Amino acid sequence: MADAHASPNYWMIWLYLFVLTVIEIAVIYMPLAKVIIVILLVGLACSKAALVAMYFMHLRFERLTLGIIALTPFILCVFLILMLFPDLA
Repeated sequence: MADAHASPNYWMIWLYLFVLTVIEIAVIYMPLAKVIIVILLVGLACSKAALVAMYFMHLRFERLTLGIIALTPFILCVFLILMLFPDLA
């Protein structure tokens, strides 16, 4: 039997996503080094992706195994970026 969980407040999550998008746009126009801007944008994009995955894909309410399966592509992507980084420099 499935466990019941409280329905998340989707409007509040949408508001968080909107605020993060506004922050991303503000970061682009800040007078910072390009590396800092890229790091900030990637961090904000990852936080937005986590919000979407947790609430709109209902991963927050799933078992741990499904969460590990969902995080595996992210871990592989970070691994590949780190492995290819020396070739870019």
